Amino acid sequence: MKRSTRAGLAVVAAAALAFATAGCAQTSGSTDGTAAHPITLTFWGSYGNGGNSTQQDALNKTLIPAFEKANPGIKVSYVDIAYDSLLQKLTTSAAGGQLPDLVRADLGWVPQFAKLGVLAPLSDVMSDFGPLSKKVYPGSLATNLYKGKYYGLPLDTNTRVLITSKAALDKAGLSAAPATFDELKAEAAKLKGTGVSIFADSGLGAWNISPWIWSGGGEVTNAKQTKASGYLNSATNVETIQMLVDFYKEGLIPNLLTGNTGATGTSDGLPKTQYANIFDGPWMQGIWSGQYPSFTPIYAPIPAGAGGSISVVGGEDIVMTASSKHQDAAEKFIRFTQGSQFQLAMVKTGQMTVEPGLASQEVSTASYYQTFADQLKTAKSRVANPNASKIDTALNTALTPAFLGTTTVKAALDSAATQIDALLAGGN
Repeated sequence: MKRSTRAGLAVVAAAALAFATAGCAQTSGSTDGTAAHPITLTFWGSYGNGGNSTQQDALNKTLIPAFEKANPGIKVSYVDIAYDSLLQKLTTSAAGGQLPDLVRADLGWVPQFAKLGVLAPLSDVMSDFGPLSKKVYPGSLATNLYKGKYYGLPLDTNTRVLITSKAALDKAGLSAAPATFDELKAEAAKLKGTGVSIFADSGLGAWNISPWIWSGGGEVTNAKQTKASGYLNSATNVETIQMLVDFYKEGLIPNLLTGNTGATGTSDGLPKTQYANIFDGPWMQGIWSGQYPSFTPIYAPIPAGAGGSISVVGGEDIVMTASSKHQDAAEKFIRFTQGSQFQLAMVKTGQMTVEPGLASQEVSTASYYQTFADQLKTAKSRVANPNASKIDTALNTALTPAFLGTTTVKAALDSAATQIDALLAGGN
């Protein structure tokens, strides 16, 4: 989805070991399927979530039939489940040993299920995983990594870019969106007293704060994602977050950032010229075209600091369950989803392709995709860990007091780093 829902796997842990063992025993009978002996793959996902019949129709009416025609003897039964219900259904089905062959999984779920042993490590079982993995955006691929193995491949992707109001630029006497931290500070100075906030966002979790940290030249953890202390609470990150805190204290960032549910949301505040800049994804174009048809957003890269312009990856991955009795056939469908026929058909429904090699064709469907495709070249994955939801909470909870003025930025980052160290240790 746009961003990863962070629900926990409360009911499955106790059954995981027994299920994983049973699942491994079931895979030995894997078959490709033939016209004389057809098999059916079950595939769960949320393409129709929120009434999006366009994506589900593309899958059911065009793509699955094309796959079945090219692979006689293999049928694909797609089951659409509301996104808000899918994680719970996967969790209870894992506990009961009733998982499907394939899942379109939110990228935040992959490490959680990998830890439980209910996913097949594609980097081990697919002979062509290497070539397939080299075709996709590195940040999207990284969402599938757990303990040195990849348990899925990217299915669709997205990222956040800077979206700017032309009216706000006019108020500041500027002609272009801020390209750097310094330009953002200059625009903020010009907007003082105008009633227009320099920036707005709806929280301080990893989805929100990571682009600032990475672009500022900092990191959330070490490269192995085993330690936050010494990284998250670095002097570099203190400087970056302090910039945002200063904006907040000057009234140039609204308290939407710190949890005021009554504040104007970013989707309304930008077209109403209450906010000059926000970070958001490609789905906003459709929202604004319906609600604010006269508003023309300006899409630009995340402002660059010492680390360059780096954003955060969103999207879904395709995974194969360890209990699948038809892993050879399931691998064939996974390969199909990585091809241009599947990827470009989904682009037409509003999905972004996971393959930079298809970006030019993607952009031909909507020119604003160019900014997102360019941003994805350097976009990074959030911490890929079974405790990702708790890491997100730790960031948001620790940083909020710094913006409210009850603690320092350094103390807030120290606190978050200590909490995240424990969560990283517990999630491995």
